[in-house]
Amino acid sequence: MRELHLIAHDIRSCENIGALFRTADALGVHKIWLTGYTPAPPDPKIQKTALGAENAVVFEKHEEIEQVLKQLDEEGFTLVGLELGAESVDIRSYAPPDKIALLLGTETTGIPPSLIERCDHLIQIPMHGVKESMNVTIAAAIASYAILNHSV
Repeated sequence: MRELHLIAHDIRSCENIGALFRTADALGVHKIWLTGYTPAPPDPKIQKTALGAENAVVFEKHEEIEQVLKQLDEEGFTLVGLELGAESVDIRSYAPPDKIALLLGTETTGIPPSLIERCDHLIQIPMHGVKESMNVTIAAAIASYAILNHSV
């Protein structure tokens, strides 16, 4: 069974984090890592959108992402960035490994270049509209579902 962790790095919105907890709970994400300035429970705004999922999903808060990346690497996780770009693979053709940590970036600028360099793989969700991206929690939900339900 595939083990998926989400790394929410420098995501400012409490509402987005609450939605991320609901998504993680619904899809069976193993753990959420909240890094950088990403807010963490308990927080009334997170609770408002998480609707109790913040109590059901395992999470850790770390200001420094480096220690999280080091720990996940030592535990055998593949670091995958969810980011649009020339190096990104279409999520529909990506074959995820059994232990995957999905890195999510900020709402406005995505994953910083220094962290993109740390990723083992980059994946993207193809866009068809006029916008080049979607809300971070919606993208995380689509990617998490695809990763957790990919059959070999």
